[in-house]
Amino acid sequence: MDTSFKANPLAQPNPTAGLATRLGVRFGVGVGAVCALWMMGLQLTGNNGFGPKQILAQLLVPLVAVASQWILRRQLKPEKPGLGRSLGVGMLTVLVAALISAGSLVGLAYGAGEKALAVHRAEILEIVRAQQRENSKVELSPQQKQQQLQKVANVSVGDMAISNFTQLVLLGLVLAVPSGIFLRE
Repeated sequence: MDTSFKANPLAQPNPTAGLATRLGVRFGVGVGAVCALWMMGLQLTGNNGFGPKQILAQLLVPLVAVASQWILRRQLKPEKPGLGRSLGVGMLTVLVAALISAGSLVGLAYGAGEKALAVHRAEILEIVRAQQRENSKVELSPQQKQQQLQKVANVSVGDMAISNFTQLVLLGLVLAVPSGIFLRE
């Protein structure tokens, strides 16, 4: 008795199988690399590669997530991608980009050294102090103000990477989810 598996000779391979995964990974790696290069470029040009200017590259993530959903829809025509594939490609794009960006932030922190991290901490400290002075609506006790300043002074590379990852995921999903729902048909 022959128990070997024989493929159906009439079955044709599905060219769209794994398309959403391939697109999500491809677009996520691309925009994640752009975020990493942006941070590195900021650091090399004497700017704070860990600071608020990161947002300029991070704004690309939701746009690229929408682009991946749009490309998926175009490649599947006349078939519709459906909600699962449309949301999946956007979310995968965002997650891959966030992982690459956070990982590159850790690499940049270790490559730039403690001096660059100290400059970043000083910049954050200055921003927090300015917010404490300017924000008259929220009255903080001296103890709460001191706790805020202490937290900023003790910011670690891991804290910065988690913050970077969280920002990218939230920013990316804010646009990727509605566009995935819209582009499902």
